[in-house]
Amino acid sequence: MGNTYLNWLIENTRTKWWHDSAEAGELEFGLERGAIGVTTNPYLANLAVNKDRQIWAPEIEAVLARNLPPEQKAEALMRVAVTKTAARLMPEYERSGGQSGFVCAQVNPGRASDRECMLPMARRFHAWSPNIAVKLPVTAAGLDVLEDCVSEGITITATVSFTVPQAVAIAERHRAGIRRARANGVEPGKCFAVIMIGRLDDFLREIGHDTRAAVSESDIRQAGLAATKRAYSIYKECGYEAVLLVAALRGDYHLTELAGADLLMSIAPAYQEIFVTRDLPREERIERPVPDEVIERLRTMPDFVRSYEPDGMTPEEFMAFGATQRTLGQFVEVGWRLLENYR
Repeated sequence: MGNTYLNWLIENTRTKWWHDSAEAGELEFGLERGAIGVTTNPYLANLAVNKDRQIWAPEIEAVLARNLPPEQKAEALMRVAVTKTAARLMPEYERSGGQSGFVCAQVNPGRASDRECMLPMARRFHAWSPNIAVKLPVTAAGLDVLEDCVSEGITITATVSFTVPQAVAIAERHRAGIRRARANGVEPGKCFAVIMIGRLDDFLREIGHDTRAAVSESDIRQAGLAATKRAYSIYKECGYEAVLLVAALRGDYHLTELAGADLLMSIAPAYQEIFVTRDLPREERIERPVPDEVIERLRTMPDFVRSYEPDGMTPEEFMAFGATQRTLGQFVEVGWRLLENYR
């Protein structure tokens, strides 16, 4: 891997990273560069099924030949992409004693309020391979299913999550699931708590433009960092067992300003190229706070306050949060629905 920033990061700090793609060719580069896990979602699974159709032809054609109902077809096609990827990560899973080497598999994003659908779907995904981390949305329903899954020994990646109150809710429900599991003599599932750092910036940028908020582009670019650093501080203070997983990067600063944190970064191939070609500052910056004056300007936006304060939203409000609705919609329209209509 050479003398790259990414190499410096994983060799000299606590920060580790997951590869953000399910495409077979890209995965090989990610593993060579030190990835210890893989994030997928319906959008990425659809891309992989299309890009790697020739490689996975027997499995894909077998799915299409079954003439499954749309939702079942989407799940079956995603299973192909996820299990192929999980097989490549199994050596890391075994080497680490089941501590790393996980691959995400996301439940139908159109079912984000449906407990009765998500729980059995999570159980099915868990049965695909021992190194599957089932992706659940951080809605009130998704949190209920998260706790149930952890209590049954199912590892979860809690996604569609952008804010401090969501990160705290994930960790608390994971902890509740751990207690239930241990009371029943079950090894509890792990939990990776996503913060989609760039998607929070994207959302607040549009809100700021629409309301003519007194914030600059520089302020907006630090909003997700502020929320992530606060969530990280709370995780350390409370000793939560869940691990933060920072996703949806929008610039190299989303990694360089978190470097040194004991968390995971989800890095897409395009950003991996930045981190292996550019001469970036090789210093731990997780303890550098976002300036107070930036926080104060961002606080003029009610949606930032809701995102930044640990009690800024209740779980019953997560579903209606603008970034949640936007992300779920995108995952349905450019991911799950395309898998349902795959030919």
